Amino acid sequence: MLLKTKKDKKALSIKGKKRADYPDKSKTKSKTKEKTDKEEIGDKQRTRQNIYKILIGSLAGLCNGLFGGGGGMIVVPMLTMLLKYPEKQAHATTILIILPLSITSGLLYSSFGFVNGEVLFPTMAGVIAGGVAGALLLKRINSAILGYVFSAVMIFAGLKMIFL
Repeated sequence: MLLKTKKDKKALSIKGKKRADYPDKSKTKSKTKEKTDKEEIGDKQRTRQNIYKILIGSLAGLCNGLFGGGGGMIVVPMLTMLLKYPEKQAHATTILIILPLSITSGLLYSSFGFVNGEVLFPTMAGVIAGGVAGALLLKRINSAILGYVFSAVMIFAGLKMIFL
């Protein structure tokens, strides 16, 4: 094809570039890309996991509010078995989940007049010391041993409540 006029040459170049240098807009994908099947499955899985997390938290909150504790006994197994968290991560995460839950329940119990101050403050000192020791031990203990010890404590607590 011969270009005879300046107008013809200008039509084929924009700021010194030939039209061939620019991508054909009819062949490029639109910016609103559709999700692939893999991305859609990932979204569904995240949604399902978030629903599980909300249900686990609700169940833990119910137990803590009703029994004055025990939320961690529900959260740890659910995080490890249902959501496949590593044992140590499940225990550490549970502590931070239970903290605001315990504070809320404790304030409500106190407002109802159920808290005994003579027991509260000395026991709180022991709980803080034990919490620090437990956190330091968690860093060093084998995950399998941690799981066995946790299971044994749960079984012992359950048997004690049934038979004593």
